[in-house]
Amino acid sequence: MRSFATPKVVVSKCLEFDHVRYNGELIPDKVVQRLKSHVTFMPVCPEMEIGLGVPRDIIRIVRQGDKEKLVQPSTEKDLTEDMNAFSKGFLEAMSDVDGFLLKNRSPTCGTQDVKVYDKLEKSPVVGKTKGFFAQNVYDYFPGLAIEEEGRLKNYRIREHFFTKLFTLAEFRERKQEPTMKSLVEFHSKNKYLFMAYNQKTLKAMGRLTANADKKSVEEVFTEYEEHLQWMFRQLPSRKSNVNVCQHIMGYFKNDLTKSEKDYFIEELNKFYDEKIPLSAVLSILKSWIIRFQNDYLMQQTYFEPYPEDLIEISDSGKGRAYA
Repeated sequence: MRSFATPKVVVSKCLEFDHVRYNGELIPDKVVQRLKSHVTFMPVCPEMEIGLGVPRDIIRIVRQGDKEKLVQPSTEKDLTEDMNAFSKGFLEAMSDVDGFLLKNRSPTCGTQDVKVYDKLEKSPVVGKTKGFFAQNVYDYFPGLAIEEEGRLKNYRIREHFFTKLFTLAEFRERKQEPTMKSLVEFHSKNKYLFMAYNQKTLKAMGRLTANADKKSVEEVFTEYEEHLQWMFRQLPSRKSNVNVCQHIMGYFKNDLTKSEKDYFIEELNKFYDEKIPLSAVLSILKSWIIRFQNDYLMQQTYFEPYPEDLIEISDSGKGRAYA
């Protein structure tokens, strides 16, 4: 059982924390519930922070010419400047944050698919966009783990969010007392996880850990972090996961019988053909790692990128995320 860093996550306050929705509701959320014992949450309600009460009249995003504005139709108040000023002040004061978990479809917190209207009064939807607070989050922290609660109902998206969140949190902790030894350890144990995401970026990160150019530790950590965040911009593919599993199998090629190898290749092909989940293949590899006591592979985060108890029983058998 590996230990994990504790991520710091800004979360919409209406998700499990307080009755601050426009209608006074609190929204129950299973992901937030399960994460509470693993992360440090920092709840915020941008709408409350700019002086809107509970309950409150709805606000919406309205397109005026080539600009989008945040307005309250019932009062005709333009809240754009207030929201941007709060968002920038809040985010500029943030330090050591690893991710954001925001309310979907909110005109402040939604990360996508937020309705844009043509005018204050009743009118058709003319587009979709990000909420004003969420847009500022992406402007300030584009490389962090950012999601909205609605999308996390999808297993693949949720696993990717968890993987990115806990990996970034550990790197942040190592960055607090940076040493090349610590960076090499981090890179080494994440080798196959990173290979599944992007082999080219993995190699670039490996060159940084070698530090042939004799850069300062701080400079190496800064460049490494840029690659790390870039690498997590999209989910790993099915093909890249097959490649990783083949690499790991190679450690045991002289220890396995032909029948064992053939069976593993058959299962790997089933995974590639979408007939079985990746977890079925990983179980075979883990059994070999234990059987042959391979210490290097035992510490690979590829097999457990985030706390296992974050997986729901209903997720069982769905395997790991892949594109």
